[in-house]
Amino acid sequence: MGATEHLRTRPPAWAIALVSGLAIAIAVIAMWRPWMQPAATVAAGPGEVAVAAPPAPLQLPDGARVLIFGDSWTWGEAAPPRQGYAYVIADLTGWTTIVDGVRGSGYLRPGKGGGEFGERIAALDPSLDPDLVIVQGSINDRALHSQGYREAVTAAWDLLTAIYPKARIVILGPAPHVLPLEASLSAVDADLADLAALRGWWYISPVAEQWITDANYLDVIDTSEAGRDHPSIDGHRYLAERLAASVAAISR
Repeated sequence: MGATEHLRTRPPAWAIALVSGLAIAIAVIAMWRPWMQPAATVAAGPGEVAVAAPPAPLQLPDGARVLIFGDSWTWGEAAPPRQGYAYVIADLTGWTTIVDGVRGSGYLRPGKGGGEFGERIAALDPSLDPDLVIVQGSINDRALHSQGYREAVTAAWDLLTAIYPKARIVILGPAPHVLPLEASLSAVDADLADLAALRGWWYISPVAEQWITDANYLDVIDTSEAGRDHPSIDGHRYLAERLAASVAAISR
């Protein structure tokens, strides 16, 4: 059986000071970008196009410590306490999950009781030392996508790698809460996929993999006034099962 920690407190003063010190390192990382070195690219011969090599498979220890960071879906909206996907997946995998979800939050949009992703990442406790970080979302950016989105994502991910340099990072893109798929959400998904590929990170796309379709929409999404187009209890379990299977598929 796995375990779950709900991360909602700010780190102590020493942790904040450490994160401030990491800001200098971030500038260096942003210039160097080791994930973009030639080793991550398959060489092309004359007349061929170079392509990015796939990320290395994950190697997670038994009972891996996994930080799941995201928006209201990660928080567990529309499910009873501790029945959101980020909690359920602990039981499915045996992981210890540390859940940090804030409703309404995105890379550009501040959440309810928490800032936008970059601000929230800056407040993470470096001593958590996760084996894996899963960054989920966010549909909350779709209306603001044209306003420096890629820059905001890049800055947030730079900080995340500086805080947790030993952790593997997997990006879990947003899933549609309404159908048909909104063009703005498709654009968010495409940008996240591209930026993850540049770093040699695994990107799991519920959009591309069609986790939510017309066939299962009402089984996954709670369209009631209380649910407000968030996953239902069964929907959260379904998402946990899909995410667990996706991580297993990229692991060895």
